Amino acid sequence: MREQYAILHRQLHRIVRRDEVCRRLMTIPGVGPLAAVTFRTTIDDPARFRRSRDVGAHLGMTPRKYASGETDRNGPISKVGDAGMRAVLYQAGLALLTRSQRWSKLRAWGMAVAKRRGMRRAIVAVGRKLAILMHRIWKDGNTYEWGQSATAT
Repeated sequence: MREQYAILHRQLHRIVRRDEVCRRLMTIPGVGPLAAVTFRTTIDDPARFRRSRDVGAHLGMTPRKYASGETDRNGPISKVGDAGMRAVLYQAGLALLTRSQRWSKLRAWGMAVAKRRGMRRAIVAVGRKLAILMHRIWKDGNTYEWGQSATAT
């Protein structure tokens, strides 16, 4: 098993090194080779989304809405998209909030959400933001800049 894991790991790194889009996606904190390749294969064409915000809804990472008369409630995330991509984004958000040592505006925002709403919701919210940011970077051809803001410049 370890030998097969090592072979697959080397193949994944070889694929990521050759792909310019994956290299740009990996400039985002918390996004590694697996997240970059998974996002690239799941979305496959960034032009099919008019706005980057639509990617979060496509992957099922936006809250479910219930509205009837005067009642208007937000529920848990809708989970309508690709479950594998959602899991990878959750792991990327977890890595950003718990493992990343370097400060970023995205991490600061996620920690503020965690303080208000709890760590699990913050991880999902950061995962959704990562999906939006990854789409924007892919579509515009930019890289993540650490010092300025959580958006591509």
